[in-house]
Amino acid sequence: MQRETVLEHALHVLEREGIASTTLDMVAAEADYPVTEISNFWPNSEALLYDALRYLSQQIDVWRRQLALNEELSLEQKLLKRYEALTECVNNHRYPGCLFIAACTFYPDASHPIHQLADQQKKAAWEFTHDMLMQLEVDDPTMVAHQMELVLEGCLSRLLVKRSQADIETARRLAEDILRFAQCRQGGALT
Repeated sequence: MQRETVLEHALHVLEREGIASTTLDMVAAEADYPVTEISNFWPNSEALLYDALRYLSQQIDVWRRQLALNEELSLEQKLLKRYEALTECVNNHRYPGCLFIAACTFYPDASHPIHQLADQQKKAAWEFTHDMLMQLEVDDPTMVAHQMELVLEGCLSRLLVKRSQADIETARRLAEDILRFAQCRQGGALT
């Protein structure tokens, strides 16, 4: 049994069924492994959820590092690339970004390890945005990073319910507007 294979299947089930409904039996059926074999590594659904979120977090961190190092894209393109990734996910009937928001909601205690893991991913996303905005030298990059992440999290929250490509497009346009407005303000066009 390949650990990564099981975690990929777990992510599929979590995205489709939600955190509250996902069981070891469902993941075992999806992965086509006996539940006894899976429970040797993950004694319960919570342990599997933690590992699946950690695995997803690592994948996102690698994607962000590769994006940051991509010299073919402008800083603006890098900031908006997440919406392209979301579009690709929706086209493939995948909604992975939503799992971190759902995890914070399902485990509201900030000291719970799953809540902390999800919160770390949200902080890493904010830091990525803030770093790009600092490089762009926009006016008040901290506030603009908060605005852009709020739009992204709103989009991800909507995807939990509606799963609509139109919501991604709306969020992307709003993020573009926030970025342009910050650049105009920095250039003195709005003073």
